Amino acid sequence: MAKNNFLRNLFPFNTLLKMTGLWLTSFLTFGQEKVTYSTHIQPIIAKNCVVCHRPGGIGPFSLSTYQDVAKRSKFIAKVTQIRFMPPFPADRSFQHYANERGLTEAEIELIQQWNREGALEGKRGKDASFVSMTKGDKERDASFVGMTKREPDLVLKMQNSFTVPNTGEEEFRYFHVPTGLTKDVMVEAIEFLPGNRKVLHHSRVMVDTSGKMTAIEGLRADDQKIVDFQQIPMADEFLYGWVPGNDRIQFPKGVAKKIKANSNLILNLHYSPSATVETDQSIVNFYFAKETVQREVKSLALFEPHITNPPFFIQANTKPTFYMNYGPIKEAMSAISILPHMHWLGQSFKAFAITPEGDLVPLVKIDAWDFNWQMTYQFEKLLHIPAGSVILAEASYDNTASNPLNPFDPPKDTKFGWNTTSEMMQLVIYYVDYQKGDEEVKQ
Repeated sequence: MAKNNFLRNLFPFNTLLKMTGLWLTSFLTFGQEKVTYSTHIQPIIAKNCVVCHRPGGIGPFSLSTYQDVAKRSKFIAKVTQIRFMPPFPADRSFQHYANERGLTEAEIELIQQWNREGALEGKRGKDASFVSMTKGDKERDASFVGMTKREPDLVLKMQNSFTVPNTGEEEFRYFHVPTGLTKDVMVEAIEFLPGNRKVLHHSRVMVDTSGKMTAIEGLRADDQKIVDFQQIPMADEFLYGWVPGNDRIQFPKGVAKKIKANSNLILNLHYSPSATVETDQSIVNFYFAKETVQREVKSLALFEPHITNPPFFIQANTKPTFYMNYGPIKEAMSAISILPHMHWLGQSFKAFAITPEGDLVPLVKIDAWDFNWQMTYQFEKLLHIPAGSVILAEASYDNTASNPLNPFDPPKDTKFGWNTTSEMMQLVIYYVDYQKGDEEVKQ
């Protein structure tokens, strides 16, 4: 009662009424504010979409301008509403990544409202370039060289255009790409640009310093000469791997991969069956480190021989799970990124480390495997895996008729192989030797 008297004495009734009216008017005006591209939609697109949907990107169209986005507003509203886009298969509650994408309920509703209201542009500002983001995102994403205006320091194109025949059969080919390097270089980012996304299934980039592999150019994987070339040790058996949805890797500040003078790249390319004649001349881009490199990036690859319940054989009409075990590791490592790989029968993938104290270090968890979106997941911060830890992985497969992506109907027994109709279980981790404080190094 005393509080009410205080308000009456401080503000006459008419004044209180006017203040209430002003507040209600402001509230209603705010509630009726039109959603515009410039104010509301552009930041969402820049943060979550333009990484792929840009000129030269892996997306089928660009979303870097208002016109690009507005003419597809209905489509964008639909695919975001059903959470088909933006794609990010990994479970973000299991582990966080520097390159993770995903929309909140509020962001999805903003897109729906914007579409309903006619996809208004609003006050013209910057388009959805990679640098027009919030401050925090800009600091992180501006370091991804493929997302800025920076040009690659070295562009390595296949020496010859390869013709993919219209035989309807898969092609596995090797290509020799000279680097022309006369001195060692430190590479802070690697980018693979497929020349023909319709037929290129995946690639593996290796480094040769022997100078003895020139004649591998264009050879089929089943050519008898390949056996001789496989006897030559590689300087780097896994420099980089490209699969759909995985175009680049950017290493943290002060960290880089060394490419030695006189190195040559060996590309192992897999082309999907094609009913029409296609051509491909893919490119590997190197971005050199501009600052002093303190540590060199290393690779840890887990392949089918690491499976603890062999053989890696998937009988028809079964849904098996396979397990991998690596370690204990001798030296502590700081993991930069992780790339799991399976084919069409793959259903789920999970990898983690167990420390000597029994603690779990989550690496990646994918509950619904998507063959078309296989990414290099770059940890939000360098991830410490202590010495003595064991790295474990488990992957499930579905070789039954209930799997709509099963390449065979009826299902057939399936074993390891590079063909998409075969299967794989692989895991690649980029890392550096651990240093105190790595846990706080953002990527």
